[in-house]
Amino acid sequence: MPSGSTQDATRPAIATVNRDFYDSLWSASDVTLPQRFNTWPLLSALAASAPARLEIGPGLRPRLPIAGTNFVEISQPSLSPLRARGGLATLGEITALPFPDCSFDLVCAFDIVEHIEDDRQAFRELRRVAKDDATVIFSVPLHPARWSAFDALVGHARRYDPDDLLAILGEHAFVLEQSAAFGMQPRSGWLLDFAVWGLTHRRVQAMRWYNGLFLPLGLFLQKRLAWVSGLIDVSNVDELLLVCRRGGRQKCKVSSEDLRNESKEAPDMAKKYTV
Repeated sequence: MPSGSTQDATRPAIATVNRDFYDSLWSASDVTLPQRFNTWPLLSALAASAPARLEIGPGLRPRLPIAGTNFVEISQPSLSPLRARGGLATLGEITALPFPDCSFDLVCAFDIVEHIEDDRQAFRELRRVAKDDATVIFSVPLHPARWSAFDALVGHARRYDPDDLLAILGEHAFVLEQSAAFGMQPRSGWLLDFAVWGLTHRRVQAMRWYNGLFLPLGLFLQKRLAWVSGLIDVSNVDELLLVCRRGGRQKCKVSSEDLRNESKEAPDMAKKYTV
């Protein structure tokens, strides 16, 4: 699938694919604590000095500390478990975030922007809600030539060409500070084909196998992130994790009281952003 393209006319809308897939996944899942992921050493340190935090689309696999973090999700089944652990979880979309400008010191979106048809709007919203000099962290799959049935199944709209990705960062005032290879997707082609078959023909059973076996195994086998300043050599990298700094603009003037009031209004605002 060429870079920047989305589904063809015979495929369901990307938003529908995403919502159906993740509603099924989270309905059959429990919360996996962020301490279990290899992102925790970095994110726990950043969160300690970032009182206003946002994670977009975490499902039940949040990477930021749950208590006190704002979460925006398109999947209803993920909201109550996050709230039960102190998260400020709201139903909504990355393309219309229910927060004022300049709200957050730390913004994360893992495996999200590749699911969005209008990814430029997603990046505009990330830029809008981030404070000046805020840290913005996100991950994306790379190399359009590696598009597979698995990408389509999980609701991807694209894979990114590295040069196009760097151009997008520049367009939206994000300064790339460091990057690392990322993701737990198996490299084996036959295993991916088996996953596609199972999730297509035996979804309930496949979700159980994923949650009960493959996720714990992936967590056990995950490697420590190897950070490089700027962009790593991406020639053999399937998925990329980027740590960016929100470039300067007119200084943000959003008080902590503004953000608290916005969080109180989130349940009502969520109705506006329901998909």
